[in-house]
Amino acid sequence: MRKFSVAFINLLSQVVNRLPMSVQMAIGDFLGIIWFDIFRIRRGVALENLRNCFPDWSEKKRVTTARKSICHLGRAFVEFLRLPAAELEDYADHFEVQGLDNIRNAQKQGKGAFLLVSHIGNGDWATVAFALNGIRLSSITKEFKWRALNDFWFQIRRRFGLDLIPDRKSSLTILKKLKQNEIIGFVLDQFLGPPIGIKTKFFGRETGTPMGLAVLVERSRAPVIPALTYRLADGRTAVVFEPEIPFVDTGDKERNIQVNTQRYCDKIEEWVRKHPEQWMWVHRRWKEFRY
Repeated sequence: MRKFSVAFINLLSQVVNRLPMSVQMAIGDFLGIIWFDIFRIRRGVALENLRNCFPDWSEKKRVTTARKSICHLGRAFVEFLRLPAAELEDYADHFEVQGLDNIRNAQKQGKGAFLLVSHIGNGDWATVAFALNGIRLSSITKEFKWRALNDFWFQIRRRFGLDLIPDRKSSLTILKKLKQNEIIGFVLDQFLGPPIGIKTKFFGRETGTPMGLAVLVERSRAPVIPALTYRLADGRTAVVFEPEIPFVDTGDKERNIQVNTQRYCDKIEEWVRKHPEQWMWVHRRWKEFRY
């Protein structure tokens, strides 16, 4: 069954890669409209989140933004289907990469580097841009309980050099990679409660955020480079490596974790405000933080 599924996905990938980009994006939008307007999966969650974050917007604007956000997820799914059959040389003009000097200079420090990333744009598709520019990235990820699906998912994401680190007991692996001057990606815009999460604010509302990035920066003093990925109007993908976020040392380790995690959240909020139609509003980001 797994071999059949893999063969089917590979065939589907070849078909998708032959389609014009405009057709691929239209398919993604169609999937998003079915999700948002017909099945209405988490439509209410997305709209509630937008009401709380943008109380001055009209309801029409919130619905439009939520629909665009879901269509963006549909496009991301289509882009993911392209990965099994995609060839690097065919996609050099599908990306606009900015700020490469920021990541190069970070690695010159010899401490490795962290990439602060979010669910804006499509991080999996951006791995093609990383490979095109000779950037090897490791990313922390959850594992599926269904082993066959897990193996298949990991196989596709590793195709362009992405090394996946299971999220459980990953600290030692990450520190070893930093000593080898490698780059580690951290997604920091999803809710996580105690004991691994810490109280923060996002759009002025209390939530929980993984503290792992700040903890590891406290230990390693590796630089943190914000990496924003977003889709351009012409369908191409922009990958922007921003200047390093300096680590704030308050003299107290616990305070350091709080202050710096909040700084990372503030950066992601800045991105979401710029590209609200590309963030994952269906996620329940503001659950109650309970100790």
